[in-house]
Amino acid sequence: MTSMAIDNLGALWMWGNCPQENSSGEGGLTFVSSFTPIPVWDFHGHTVVKVACGNEHIVALVSAGETHKGDDLVCFSWGGNGHGQLGLGDRESRVRPEIVEKFNQDSQWTAYEVACGAFHTALLTHRKRPSDTLESMCWTFGLGDKGQLGHGTTQSALVPEPVKELPQPVYLVSVDCGLFHTSVVSSAGDVWSWGMEKGLGLCPDATFTGTDAGDAISPLQISGGVHGHKFHDPVQVSCGAAHTVLVAHDGYKLWSWGRGRSGVLGNGKAVDCFAPTIVLWPPLNEDFKQEELNINTGKEEKTTDHKGSDTASEMDKKLSLAMEEVKLLQSKLSVMERYASILHGSIFGKPLDEQDIPISLQNSGTFDMAKEWENMLESADRSKLVRLELFYRNMLAGVKDKMMKKRIQELIKEYLPSSTQGK
Repeated sequence: MTSMAIDNLGALWMWGNCPQENSSGEGGLTFVSSFTPIPVWDFHGHTVVKVACGNEHIVALVSAGETHKGDDLVCFSWGGNGHGQLGLGDRESRVRPEIVEKFNQDSQWTAYEVACGAFHTALLTHRKRPSDTLESMCWTFGLGDKGQLGHGTTQSALVPEPVKELPQPVYLVSVDCGLFHTSVVSSAGDVWSWGMEKGLGLCPDATFTGTDAGDAISPLQISGGVHGHKFHDPVQVSCGAAHTVLVAHDGYKLWSWGRGRSGVLGNGKAVDCFAPTIVLWPPLNEDFKQEELNINTGKEEKTTDHKGSDTASEMDKKLSLAMEEVKLLQSKLSVMERYASILHGSIFGKPLDEQDIPISLQNSGTFDMAKEWENMLESADRSKLVRLELFYRNMLAGVKDKMMKKRIQELIKEYLPSSTQGK
């Protein structure tokens, strides 16, 4: 299992089971555990806008240039591909990101949302060219044995294929995948789901007996209960392994359905629900009462303390200043620890422990960088050396790329003035 994150600069980080080339020399894909985030250097010089991951695969939407501008997103995928979940036309796994050609820079479609199930992928796209109607398309690929692709069959797909039975024109605002099901919601508040039906609420009106039992191989509209089919002002749909949650009413209402074990539906029960139910938030007035009680209690305490405050006011001020100084130092130390941990994790693939701090630095406060680095290399095993080599190569490639870009920019600046003067 893998975790992904995009930082505020648009760089992509991963941790957990990370796909890497097999170190045995026979090629192929293997997964190496990383206990701290490591950067995905392949997208250096670009902006990652969206990312999703399944059991063994990753899909990302990345800007064609350095920054994201409108409809310039390109779809990349890598990782395990045993069911065609990468959308690259085959079942061969990929160690490094490759472009999904259906959504490359020259495609008439641009992807704006992506989601991954266990072994399938879903994308939302709209046309790049201006259109009179605001419409979009849902594409799916990968494993289809439970109908999770919504193509009307249980066949898998090696390349992106549209979910044709969704009505058109429609603008889809959100998509997500469970292990073996997929859900979308439109701007008008219509929700459709397809895939494995047992415990997922994909067939709200079905009794799941006799001919009703089975998977939903095509999109089925989810009813909004007493309000009919629509969920007003939808924001997002999100899928767990075997349940679905919809955020609607501009974020003020949540609906859930599917498998209810451990109370994951939030409706006060632990049973399966095949139709949407309201997630039970605590009443707002209870929160306000508690807050009011805290305020009143605080006022009473202040009134009592005021009688003896004259004698201790100076000491309180000094203590307050000292506490502020301690908090500031703790904040700076926390930032430095996070930075050191991220740097250490990127290089060595594991969190920074106290035992990783060189003994010379612990004992004397001095640090011979060259000597400690040599000692570390001498004591490292083969897997650690391989990881260091990979980190060095990726870092060197990134530096060379940046130097090349800067040199090109310098040449352009040198050439433009001279060419202008010549005219």
